[in-house]
Amino acid sequence: MTTPETPDTLRFAVKGMDCAACVTKIERAVSRLDGVTAVKVGLQTETLTVGVADPAQSPTIEKAVTALGYQIRPLGAEGGSSVRQGEAHDHDHHDHDHHDHEGDSDHGQPIEGAWWRSTKGVLVAATGLLIAAAYLTSLIWPKASPLMFYVACLAGTWPVARRAFMALRSGSVFTIEMLMTIAVIGALWLGEVAEAALVVFLFAIGELLEGIAAGRARSGIKALSQIAPATAVVETNGGTVEMPVGDITVGSIIVVRPGDRVAADGVIIAGASAVDESALTGESVPRAKCVGDTVFAGSINAEAVLRVRIEKPAADNLIARVVRLVEEAADSKAPSERFIDQFAKWYMPAICLVAVATALLPPLAAGAPWPVWIYRALTLLLIGCPCALVISTPASIASALAAGARRGLLVKGGGVLEAIGGVKHIAFDKTGTLTEGKPKVTDVVPLGTLTANELLRIAAAAEAGSSHPLAVAIVAHAKAANIAFAPSASEVLPGKGLSAEVDGRRVVIGAPARLGVSDTAVLGRASALEAEGKSVSVVIIDGVPAGLIALRDEPREDAAEGLRRIIALGLRPIMLTGDNRANAKAVGQSLGIEVRSELLPEDKLAFIRARATDGGIAKVGDGINDAPALAAATVGIAMGSGTDVALEAADAAVLNNRISDVAALISLSRRTKTVIWQNVALALGLKAVFLITTLLGVTGLWIAILADTGATVLVTINALRLLRTKL
Repeated sequence: MTTPETPDTLRFAVKGMDCAACVTKIERAVSRLDGVTAVKVGLQTETLTVGVADPAQSPTIEKAVTALGYQIRPLGAEGGSSVRQGEAHDHDHHDHDHHDHEGDSDHGQPIEGAWWRSTKGVLVAATGLLIAAAYLTSLIWPKASPLMFYVACLAGTWPVARRAFMALRSGSVFTIEMLMTIAVIGALWLGEVAEAALVVFLFAIGELLEGIAAGRARSGIKALSQIAPATAVVETNGGTVEMPVGDITVGSIIVVRPGDRVAADGVIIAGASAVDESALTGESVPRAKCVGDTVFAGSINAEAVLRVRIEKPAADNLIARVVRLVEEAADSKAPSERFIDQFAKWYMPAICLVAVATALLPPLAAGAPWPVWIYRALTLLLIGCPCALVISTPASIASALAAGARRGLLVKGGGVLEAIGGVKHIAFDKTGTLTEGKPKVTDVVPLGTLTANELLRIAAAAEAGSSHPLAVAIVAHAKAANIAFAPSASEVLPGKGLSAEVDGRRVVIGAPARLGVSDTAVLGRASALEAEGKSVSVVIIDGVPAGLIALRDEPREDAAEGLRRIIALGLRPIMLTGDNRANAKAVGQSLGIEVRSELLPEDKLAFIRARATDGGIAKVGDGINDAPALAAATVGIAMGSGTDVALEAADAAVLNNRISDVAALISLSRRTKTVIWQNVALALGLKAVFLITTLLGVTGLWIAILADTGATVLVTINALRLLRTKL
């Protein structure tokens, strides 16, 4: 039985879809069924989602789709991408009706392997051989050659005509198959037998090329799901055993050897190594990982053996979530795609009316020869196919989404992708977005006889037992400077700081004002550092101020360069923060951007709403405390290395926490829009040229079908260029 995704939703895998026309045919056929409440067809993910009154309607849906010549089988409700689900079910459901129909498809399997093994490849070869035989017969036995051409036409047209009438029964009248069938029948009636056969052959080649191009367009998304390995080495009581990733439970311990890919998201419990996460985030330099660090499925262990405790099931790891988001985004329609779809609905009937007028008016009004104008009308029918036009946007969107995902840029839909490149303003949160989100030591200022290193050693020893962010930063700075210290027992002084005994001396660390420091020279030095946006702690040894340690949440390493790239794209970045004016001003000046500080959440929201109506605004935040502003912005972009919040909170997510990636996201959006309109111009331009040449009698049937096929292939190839985009 088919497992419903929800009590009233069924999901299916559908094979054989090449273009948006296939989507339309399936949507119309299924939506006409009784009890169907909603239909969504995913071209790139090859899925069909149907809202139904009763899950028992599954066989009826399968029969309707199979009747159109496509292969269909149910998908379970378990999580994971459609790609994974499809693979997991390859050997299931042998007891169902649909299995018997799988070899019945005129569309054949999606062409992702050897094209000559596909149904379309076989049809091209068979039609080509029959036409070649017909031409040879015309040389040897001229009277028999028309019969051979008729056989070639019948062989090539039969599957096309069959699909045309199946689509007609399902409510799709204006399909390329129907136009093609009418054109071939008309050409045969006019006695153009050889040309009709050539048209059939070229149409078969066109369908083959479209299938290959569709397979290539999907490959970018499918490649993402293949990053994670299928098996892992799992520790058991008796040693280790290799098992499928889907069988590994949360809490299991896996062993990741050097060179192996991590099989599932988890935490390192033993070992230290460099881990290459480039497949997930686009970061080319491996990251050092040790006990307690998180590793993600699909990343590569570069150096030493790691023992990893699994934290998430395979269906919910980072790469699975990324694939799901990309698939959902690829199947959501962008504004330009919705416009083109609406245009295409009127375009084909209009072309058919023009073709009818072309066939009737000149002979009736001016006594022109009927065969000439019927021939031109048939040519117009073939030119009327909008395949190149309707595929221009989804192929571009899918390629761009896959290219972005490989760089760690996730976008939730074509509409968002188009919107990002069109905004006039961009606002950044400060803490955790433009800055690292944690303080770092910037200044160590001795006030007496101690050296800077000695002062730092004493402070680190005193702070070693504290979990306060400033204490952690001081200890980390001492370790980074290779300063050895012995941790000392410490005591928290509520509201003031911390007290400890180091080397037999009493050490107190805290803010000068809170510890009652009255020395004007010390307070003056502290005030100067605070004016630079730094937090200042005084180190008091046996009652005497021995030095100052200044800390600040520093900008990310790539923040300045990333903001320069954004400014070069014509945007004016601004920083919105609730931090005090001094801290915000210091960070803003170091990065060279405008600053709005001491803002309450409602102040940020008001600012975003005002800019959203003035050309649009993108808001970049950490996805946690920026939820209202992210939601109010034209586009919300979350920074976050694979956190659930970062992936779900906004319209787009930058997994690698790089400001330069925000600039890359804007560039990707603009390139995608450029490619989309190039494709639209190419598709409509070719149609317009051949419309005129056909009416003038310059081009014939075979040129028309060649132009239609060529346009479809060209726009797909142009869209695939986005897969190789360097960001």
